[in-house]
Amino acid sequence: MNKQAIPLFKALTIAGSDSIGGAGIQADMKTIAALGGYAATAITALTAQNTLGVHAVYEIPASFVARQIDAVVSDTGADIVKTGMLYSKDIIETVASRLKHYALSPVVVDPVMLSKNGAALLAEDAIPALISQLFPLAFIVTPNIPEAAHISGIKIQNITDAEKAAKYIHKLGPANVLIKGGHALHSSDIKSSNTVIDILYTGKSFAYIEGEYLPAKHVHGTGCVYASAIAAYLAKGCGIAEAVRQAKKFVVLCIKKSFSPGRGYDVMEPFSTLAPYQ
Repeated sequence: MNKQAIPLFKALTIAGSDSIGGAGIQADMKTIAALGGYAATAITALTAQNTLGVHAVYEIPASFVARQIDAVVSDTGADIVKTGMLYSKDIIETVASRLKHYALSPVVVDPVMLSKNGAALLAEDAIPALISQLFPLAFIVTPNIPEAAHISGIKIQNITDAEKAAKYIHKLGPANVLIKGGHALHSSDIKSSNTVIDILYTGKSFAYIEGEYLPAKHVHGTGCVYASAIAAYLAKGCGIAEAVRQAKKFVVLCIKKSFSPGRGYDVMEPFSTLAPYQ
């Protein structure tokens, strides 16, 4: 009888809970587990949502978010931390305080602001705290085009705009910036092919992370899975560019295997990438 495999790394994900299971804490945990890790959590908010949208949000008191982080770190520790939906200024300040208190690193920050259908997942007055308190602690931040445009004030219509926004965000403190191109950044400026481009800026140079263009897919939770996969590959020892490239391959595979359990957006099942499920 074979011994049960022991996870390769321990991750702490600090994010909101998605009741349909396609994004947030649930997507983070499944992604980390599928890539060989063990995921502990600190939940920042409960959402009542399904494939049609977010119907309600219940904020967890910041003091209780701190208690969750304390409970995890004082026992198991964490090889890597990933943050997602933080929702409020108080929670952001509390998370930043606990990260500094325990000297937790590396930290992957997904600056979640809106849901797939446009529901606000971060209070407007919390954005300055996110930038000033959390960005300087981040090994990498992973905004999508709307988030990067909001943070930088730069209208992003092409790769040159994205590079400018990445440089601006880098000056706010993170060691690395990944701007997720989605459907907005095609690769015609770099290579003529049916791909989209994500822009990785290390403070010294740019890397252009290509992925297959999947125009027909409207999938819930892609940002959560992508950021969690980056965290997993970093924890497994990859350098930043390789971690992003491997995570991109993983999320594209998840998108290809996405399905429609309800009447709205498709969802991904990260475990579908494993051999027994194929």
